[in-house]
This record gives sequence, C-alpha cells and structure tokens, in this order.
Amino acid sequence: MSTSHLTRCGWCSNDPLYQNYHDQEWGQPLYDDQALFELLCLEGAQAGLSWITILKKRAHYRQVFDGFDAQKMAAYDAEKIVQLLSDSGIVRNRAKVAAFISNAAAYLKLQQEEGRFSDYLWSFVNGKTIRNHWPLLSDTPALSAESTAMSKALKKRGFKFIGPTICYAFMQASGMVDDHSPSCWVRNPPN
Repeated sequence: MSTSHLTRCGWCSNDPLYQNYHDQEWGQPLYDDQALFELLCLEGAQAGLSWITILKKRAHYRQVFDGFDAQKMAAYDAEKIVQLLSDSGIVRNRAKVAAFISNAAAYLKLQQEEGRFSDYLWSFVNGKTIRNHWPLLSDTPALSAESTAMSKALKKRGFKFIGPTICYAFMQASGMVDDHSPSCWVRNPPN
C-alpha cells in the first residue's frame, strides 16, 4: 500500500523515516520490556531536541549501547563513558549518557522487585490504551495525570530524564496513549 498520499498527524513531517515511524511504531501498543526500556532512554535523550534528531541516531544508539542490554549498560565504566561522550553518532550530553547507565541499573532493580517492566508501566493506564480525540494538534497536552504519576514513581526508583512531559511522549510512542489525530489514517485505516 502506498502511504505517500495518506493524511497523518500534524507533527509528522514529510521525511520518509519520520513517516515510517509514525505509520508503523508511534502509538502502537508496546509490551516488550527491553523495547520499552530503550524507548524510555531515547525519549530522555530527546529532551530539548526534536524526535527526528533521535530517530536518525537510533540505529547508532543501539550499536554503541549494546542493543540496550541493561546488564551491560549498568556495568559501563569511566572508559566506556569517555568513549560514548566522544561519539558524534549520539547526543553527547554527559547527563543524558549518565542517565542511560543509571536507568539501566534502576530498570534491572525494578524488574527484580516488580516483575515485568511492561506490566509496571502499563499499570499507570490500568493496562489499557487511553484513546484521546483532540480536535487540533494544539489541543494535545504535553503531560497528563498518568504521565505525572509515572514520572514520580520512576524518579523514586532512581530513573533520570523522565519528567512528566518525557513520560507523556513515552506513553504516546508506546501506545499507552493514542493521540493520533481524528483525521490520521492510522486512526481511520483505508479499506
């Protein structure tokens, strides 16, 4: 099916990478622990930047962060951090790189204490996608009561770069919240 003529959410540019992300990933319910961990890290990396910037670097992030293997990431030493901070293929922000590493340790601890990361995160939306119907893109909020609760809970568990706005973007991307616009083809698939 050709997707070039389809109506998408207003935030989606004409960049084919962005369109594919919108069409295939954004808002699709995600339940895989490691994929959710990766997405949470990348949403934190996005802070202050556009998502397309991170999306273009995602494959390289996966390479240099060992496929977001939390066991390996939690064991990164000073030499590895220096290596990461000199890599132009990622956002070279010391606090964001440190957050990935501390988030890996927090993720592993949370799994030990709570079980599946997916179940824990989805509990903030009672296990079901919240389907919003914002008439205009400008009506879409930057955060919600659920994203604020998620942010507070994750911060208490040692996660970093997970404020309420980042958590809301994460919830949208992982399908916990469906904010596809009413006119978007994903919301209204063609026959």
